[in-house]
Amino acid sequence: MTPAPLPADEEERLRALRDLLLLDTPPEERFDRLARFAAEQLDMPMALLTLVDGQRQWFKSRVGLDATETPRDISFCGHAILQSDLFIVEDALRDPRFSDNPLVTGDPRIRFYAGAPLSAPGGQRIGTLCVIDTVPRTLGPVERSVLDMLRRLANETLAGHEGEE
Repeated sequence: MTPAPLPADEEERLRALRDLLLLDTPPEERFDRLARFAAEQLDMPMALLTLVDGQRQWFKSRVGLDATETPRDISFCGHAILQSDLFIVEDALRDPRFSDNPLVTGDPRIRFYAGAPLSAPGGQRIGTLCVIDTVPRTLGPVERSVLDMLRRLANETLAGHEGEE
């Protein structure tokens, strides 16, 4: 297993994440709707709107997963926030970065992961909208476009949330 390195702007990224005042808040329909739509449209058993904090990834919204957070050092999303575009792992068992990851070898038995990085209003990548399956998969051009469009909607929702209490 290869934990993701920290982004070069980690301190600024964490400050931007905390400024959104979303961590550890109750579920909100506007975020839940995005996760549900991603799962439905991409025919995935799991979808998450994840915020990557210092030591954990916390799920603002989740479909098909009971956990509310997992350690950052085993997260797929920690890798995804290093990218400006979609981060896709078609078969986690065949990917040396993830093949012995406890999220792959144990529950929820991740095989496929596609994460679209989410940005704070200042541009810092703070989390992902991701979809997960328990079987290997690929995403075609239309599916990639759907996930990217949902990412844009999530970013607009985050921008509209900035500093709300």
